[in-house]
Amino acid sequence: MEQLLEDITVVDAATFLAGPGAATILGDFGANVIKIEPPGGDGYRGLNGGHPIPYHWLLTSRNKKSLALDLTKDAGQQLMHELIAKADVFTTNFLRAQMEKYQLTYEQVQQINPRLVYAHISGYGLEGPEADRRAFDVTGWYARSGIMEFIREPQQMPLPMAPGMGDHCTATALFGCIMTGLYRRAITGEGSFVSTSLAANGVWGNGMALQGVVAGTNIGTYRQAKGWPNPFTDAYPCNDGEYVVLALINTGREYPQLATALGRQAWLDDPRFKNVAAVMKNRPAFREVMNEAFMQFNLAEASERLEQAGVTYSRVQPMADVLTDEQMRANGIVIETGDPGEGYELTIGSPINVKEAPKKAPTRAPDVGADSVQVLRDLGFEEAYLQGLLAADVVFSADRQA
Repeated sequence: MEQLLEDITVVDAATFLAGPGAATILGDFGANVIKIEPPGGDGYRGLNGGHPIPYHWLLTSRNKKSLALDLTKDAGQQLMHELIAKADVFTTNFLRAQMEKYQLTYEQVQQINPRLVYAHISGYGLEGPEADRRAFDVTGWYARSGIMEFIREPQQMPLPMAPGMGDHCTATALFGCIMTGLYRRAITGEGSFVSTSLAANGVWGNGMALQGVVAGTNIGTYRQAKGWPNPFTDAYPCNDGEYVVLALINTGREYPQLATALGRQAWLDDPRFKNVAAVMKNRPAFREVMNEAFMQFNLAEASERLEQAGVTYSRVQPMADVLTDEQMRANGIVIETGDPGEGYELTIGSPINVKEAPKKAPTRAPDVGADSVQVLRDLGFEEAYLQGLLAADVVFSADRQA
C-alpha cells in the first residue's frame, strides 16, 4: 500500500531525542528518513545505562537509514549540502555556533534548496539571552516550565521525571511544525524555517495552571502551603498494593455516586462531608476516610464498584502492564514488530493517526553507517565520488567492502 509521505526525503541531523522523534513520526508514515550521525555514532546510542540492548535507540530510530558522516571535514559539509539539495525536510537541534561551524545556518541552506522545510529544536527558543543555552527535557521542559514545582508534595524535594517524557511531547510538536511547513510549501512552492523548543512545550503543557497564575490563583504555591487542593482527583491505595486515581470533574453530581460505590453513603449525612463544599473545607479528614474506604477493596473490587457507579477513574498502571494492555494493543499504541532480534518484539506507536493512511510497519533501527553506501547510491551519487568519500573517511560504512 502506498505510504502517505513516501515521496518525502528527510535528512535527520538532530541528536538525542526531540528532533529525531519528529523524524520517527515522519518515517512511520513512509518518509525516507536518512539519519545523519558521526562515524562513532550518535551520542544518544550510549544512553542506556549499560543495558546490552539499546532500547531507546530502537524506538527513536526505527524506519530510518543510518549515514555516518564526518561534518568536521570540508568534504563532509559539502556532501551534507548535496544531501540537503535533494531533501524535503532537514531536522537539527544544533546551537547557533554549531550551525555556523558546519555551514548549516538556515540562510546558507535556503540558498541551496529554497523548497526545504528546515525544522529546528532549541532548549529555550531562538531569541533572548538564553537562545544559545544547552538544554535537555528535564531542564527546559520540566524544571523551567513550573511542572516540576507543581507535582511535588508540600516540603518534598522536587521529583525526577520519566526519561524522554518532555522530548516526546516536543517531538510531536515539531512533527506538527514540519507538516505545517510542507502544507505551506504545497500552497506557495516555498520552503520555510519551522521551530519549537523544549521550554515552549513545557509551558504549553503547564498552560492551564500558568493561566491561573495570570488570573490571580497560583495553585503551585497553594499546594505547597496546603497540600493537594482536590481530593476528587487524587490517588488512593487498595488493599492489594494497587492504586486507583480519580477524575471527578462534575463533583456535585459524581460525589454521591462515589460515596455509593465505596459503600459510604453515610458521608452524605456527615456535616463534614455532606456535600462538595463541606468536603473541600475538611480535605485532610476526607482524605483519611477515603484511604480507609479504598483499603476495604482490592483493585478488581474497587474497579467494578467505580465502573458500575459511573465514576471516572483509572488504575495507576505499572509500566510492564502497559505493554500487555489489551486496549493499548487494539489501538496501535503498543505494536508488535515481528522482528526476530532480541529486545524488539514490541515498540511504542507514535500518537498521530490517519485512518486513510496506515503507518509503515516498524523496522529495526540501523547500526552506525549501516546504510551509508546504499543511501548515496539511491540518491544518484556517482560511484567514484562515493568511493572517494569512503577512502577519505568522510563517510563511514558498516561494510567498507561495499
